[in-house]
Amino acid sequence: MDFLLDALTDWLKEMLVGGIMSNLSGMFDSVNQQVGDIATQVGQPPQGWNGSIFSMIQNLSNSIMVPIAGVILAIVMTMELIQLITDKNNLHDVDTWMIFKWVFKSAVAIIIVSNTWNIVMGVFDMAQSVVAQAAGIIGSDASIDISSVMTDMESRLMDMELGPLFGLWFQSLFIGITMWALYICIFIVIYGRMIEIYLVTSVAPIPMATMMSREVGGGMGQNYLRSLIALGFQAFLIIVCVAIYAVLVQNIATESDVIMAIWSCVGYTVLLCFTLFKTGSLSKSVFNAH
Repeated sequence: MDFLLDALTDWLKEMLVGGIMSNLSGMFDSVNQQVGDIATQVGQPPQGWNGSIFSMIQNLSNSIMVPIAGVILAIVMTMELIQLITDKNNLHDVDTWMIFKWVFKSAVAIIIVSNTWNIVMGVFDMAQSVVAQAAGIIGSDASIDISSVMTDMESRLMDMELGPLFGLWFQSLFIGITMWALYICIFIVIYGRMIEIYLVTSVAPIPMATMMSREVGGGMGQNYLRSLIALGFQAFLIIVCVAIYAVLVQNIATESDVIMAIWSCVGYTVLLCFTLFKTGSLSKSVFNAH
């Protein structure tokens, strides 16, 4: 009877230890992959992230939004001319330079609307250049290498009793589920930012049509440009968050207590997820975009 009980205990131990080892190695591999993908995704310009979506948005903007922006521009500049006439006593107090100023503003506004796509892409190219330089300077490795800890872990686990092993297995399972939830949050931030970029760029000609008229447009064009810059430089803040995370997780690999290493990894990943969600609002507040 004792022989059967010992055999059953050894079988349960092997099953639990195998599950724990699989959960831990898979979790850390997923952490390394997900964090590495963050830097890769934010380091790409809109045209490099998804070429098909980029071409579709470009066609929509040029074929649909540019004509609408032309109509809006005509209305805006006409209203400016009417306001100029009424303010200057029906042209009695208008100097020649005022008319030339209005003509110049109209010409510049037409050039801006005609080249909206190039201007928008120029903003993101500038932001991506800053991100690339920052990534080169930081150069931090955010991967977690616990191979030295895992080598003798299996033998230590086999020496444990069934009760603690069950508790450790449930912890590793719970932490694995929690980490997957955090991965989804990170996915939402990174992919949500890129989709927001595509949505914002698709309607770019309309706010750009009001760029030269603060009075009529209410500063819509200027605020739109600030929003573009904020979206571009959000990638810089994301890179900084990943760099901070990389510095924090370097101590995890030296932990002799695997459970402590696991919970430290969870805590740092929660912190990374929280800061990634804050990068959008922080970037907009820096550039006074709303």
